[in-house]
Amino acid sequence: MRFAIGGVRPCSFPSSKSVLFTLSSTKTLPLRLSTRLSIANSWDQLKHNLLNSTTTRSAKLSKKWMEYQGSNDWEGLLDPLDDNLRSEILRYGRFVDSAYRSFDFDPASPTYATCRFSKNSLLDQAGFGGSGYRLTKNLRATCGVEMPRWIQRVPRWMSTRSSWIGYVAVCHDKDEIARLGRRDVVIAYRGTATCLEWVENLRATLTCLPHDVAPQGNGPMVESGFLSLYTSRTTTCCSLQHMIREEIARIIRSYGDEPLSFTITGHSLGAALATLTAYDIASTFNRAPLVTVFSFGGPRVGNQSFRCQLEKRGTKILRIVNSDDLITKVPGFVIENNDAADKEAVQMAGLPSWLQKCVVDTAWAYAEVGKELRLSSKESPYLDRGNVATCHDLKTYLHLVNGFVSSTCPFRATAKRVLSTRSRENAYV
Repeated sequence: MRFAIGGVRPCSFPSSKSVLFTLSSTKTLPLRLSTRLSIANSWDQLKHNLLNSTTTRSAKLSKKWMEYQGSNDWEGLLDPLDDNLRSEILRYGRFVDSAYRSFDFDPASPTYATCRFSKNSLLDQAGFGGSGYRLTKNLRATCGVEMPRWIQRVPRWMSTRSSWIGYVAVCHDKDEIARLGRRDVVIAYRGTATCLEWVENLRATLTCLPHDVAPQGNGPMVESGFLSLYTSRTTTCCSLQHMIREEIARIIRSYGDEPLSFTITGHSLGAALATLTAYDIASTFNRAPLVTVFSFGGPRVGNQSFRCQLEKRGTKILRIVNSDDLITKVPGFVIENNDAADKEAVQMAGLPSWLQKCVVDTAWAYAEVGKELRLSSKESPYLDRGNVATCHDLKTYLHLVNGFVSSTCPFRATAKRVLSTRSRENAYV
């Protein structure tokens, strides 16, 4: 289900609950040229607005938290965009931003591709102190591509197989638990950063999921590279899948007797891994708590069967998509989005029948998952519309979420933001 916005001028939207925010630049795309964005208001102001709103607003979130986590597929909350949901999307975006801030992008550094901060101080040093969450697990992803022997002669940063990809954090603050209405567990992933992660991204054909998490027969298939990053391991580093299962099992043992939610969030590659993680949790753990994904600028992940299995397991996914972002349009061809999960016909709109068969036979037939909140850089008067990197940047996504009102009023005038283009500089690949 899509909520597309048309060519409408920014509109006045007076609201006492406006959320204005700042994000400093992070290397969300390893491109040689990147545009750094600065925003007038600060994340401190956003935190103030989120946690110091009226008592009514806080109580409303705690009483209806399952709706905001997608129990009703966000019915009536997306168009117009509910202010409480907007705040939650932005809050989860901060967890992803913290993952970017914590990653060591410097290839000359001896700690390249690791986390720059200790587990106990990560959220504080990443600028998210006072979140009410405590980091419980660092996560690493491993490239499973078999590399030629000559790769050993290239610089170490080009051949790094395992890298820090994100973390698990558990809400521990009593006031925040009361505000949320449950104990929330966040799994946050950054986007592509290393050379071998880019190699995995290019392995775009579909492959079958392992039998332990997939039904037999015409089972779900996912992008080969994403699955490889999720399941690969080395002799010294276990797989991301193993880390997730181990930590989730521990959390359920510790907090399973109280209201609990798993919220998985990520940007770009991290959005794809978030979707795989949600599927894995829902498939592995019987009677798992509500599993929700907030996905920012994610590529396609799997086929129609994969989407149907996600729906059958009750996994809720909200894809935040910028219609001007090329990454959200790849890989493969999209199967027609049909809510009838048992419909067997594979249809690709606009393709002749012989090409449809070719797409299916060569494992390029993808399907969109979950619900979609579709935004557009073109509707913001503050963005550089022609910059590919800007359209995909996490900061752009959060800016658009902050400004979106509805399909008839796509950008509110109260979301004032000053973008200044600084000198372009090389970003590390």
